[in-house]
Amino acid sequence: MNRWFNTAGPCRSEKHYMLPPLARLPQIDLLIQQENYFVLHAPRQIGKTTAILTLADRLTRSGQYVSAVLSVEIGAPFPEDIGSAEAAILATWRDTCEIFLPPELQPPHWGEAPPGQRIRHALQRWTKASPLPLVLLIDEIDALRDQTLLSVLRQLRDGYFNRPKGFPVSIGLIGLRDVRDYKVVSGGSDRLNTSSPFNIKAESLTLSNFSHADVTNLYQQHTDDTGQIFTPEAVQLAFDLTQCQPWLVNALARQLTTVIAPEPTINITPVMVAEAKEILIRRQDTHLDSLAERLRENRIKAIIEPMLAGLDLGNVPNEDIQFVQDLGLCRMDPQGGLAIANPIYREVLPRVLTVTPMASLPQIAPSWLTAGGELDVDRLLHAFLDFWLQHGEALLKSASYPEIAPHLVLMAFLHRVVNGGGTLEREYALGRDRMDLCLSYGAVILGIELKVWRTGRPDPLAKGLEQLEGYLSRLKQSSGWLVIFDRRQNAPLLVDRLSTEAATTNSGQQITVIRA
Repeated sequence: MNRWFNTAGPCRSEKHYMLPPLARLPQIDLLIQQENYFVLHAPRQIGKTTAILTLADRLTRSGQYVSAVLSVEIGAPFPEDIGSAEAAILATWRDTCEIFLPPELQPPHWGEAPPGQRIRHALQRWTKASPLPLVLLIDEIDALRDQTLLSVLRQLRDGYFNRPKGFPVSIGLIGLRDVRDYKVVSGGSDRLNTSSPFNIKAESLTLSNFSHADVTNLYQQHTDDTGQIFTPEAVQLAFDLTQCQPWLVNALARQLTTVIAPEPTINITPVMVAEAKEILIRRQDTHLDSLAERLRENRIKAIIEPMLAGLDLGNVPNEDIQFVQDLGLCRMDPQGGLAIANPIYREVLPRVLTVTPMASLPQIAPSWLTAGGELDVDRLLHAFLDFWLQHGEALLKSASYPEIAPHLVLMAFLHRVVNGGGTLEREYALGRDRMDLCLSYGAVILGIELKVWRTGRPDPLAKGLEQLEGYLSRLKQSSGWLVIFDRRQNAPLLVDRLSTEAATTNSGQQITVIRA
């Protein structure tokens, strides 16, 4: 049976194209040999589960350890009922061990202990009964919250000092977050902000993204199996679009090989990769949805909102900047500064934020199309002015990010335009005080620059024309729109300020300036 690109659940070598699962964790063996406790945190769908299942299986097969991956997620519904959480967790652990361990290595009866001591007591009994040192990988640890989370961590710390005879020699906590970011209501904070009460950890590890060589290797496995070729240009574009995020690398390839070009005789080209990217963005599968859900968290909003607006971050805590990197939402650009992790996320995040404004849009007849179905930019301009005058200010209230509410409403309107058969791409970055949009519809390419006129700041017209000039040059276009949203406290009423004017850049590009 042919293998395929996996986007759901752990990878299995007999079924899926995959890379060596532990190659991105070279330090893990030494940590276990030295009997350390550690944390492994990384975003979803990056390979954690595949890696730890492989590790546990390898350790047990070595004959030197007994190892298992044990989830505590089932205890999540009991954040304050420690006893119920412990009972649910231990019952699941029993089932898991019966499936993955031979009878002679399975734990004994957990025994009886009062609530708040059952995890420690169970692991102590298992360690004493085990013929080999015990290495446990506790998955979904950050699914627990509040008193239950604190209790489990404290029980592990308490048992740590009884190693090796009375407790596992090595324990890894596996989750999305590092220990300091585990959620717990304590002292007016919603997270620990410290490694305590798990201050026994030796290391906090994370899984890196693939490398360019990894992507090439993965795609070559498909070529070796089927004969279907990924052209070098297609591989490079996949690298550029995903920045080697493992789930995206596999998801692109899955669309390419099962939907766009299912026949192995068809070579994979960059045009196909771009089409697959659009499919992923439109579908917003579970992985992308989970990222979108994060945008509601205040500490993430405090970073993503100024990024979309092109503003500086301001006084954002260092741990929050590290947090968005740990989640895989952002990365530090090699040229300096925080950036969205990859171009696909860069498209998904603002698109998610426009869902509510899009749902709030009134019915709009596509008056911007000619009788032949082509986009008429002049008609589009009139349609936008009419729309903004009638609905713009009311719809601003529907946007969840107030600082970029005008951007989101405009993008919602433009998404309605391109739904008929076009695309809308964005460029934005910290400190640029702008957002660039590229609307493509058939043969028409419209470059749009968004600027905000804020209280106490000068009219952004001159700066906007200068920035739009460079953007249009990259697009190889001779005309475009500069949209200036007047958000000053003393701004005239919309009916008085909504206007257009013509301008020309130093390079001779013809600009329509829209003041809204």
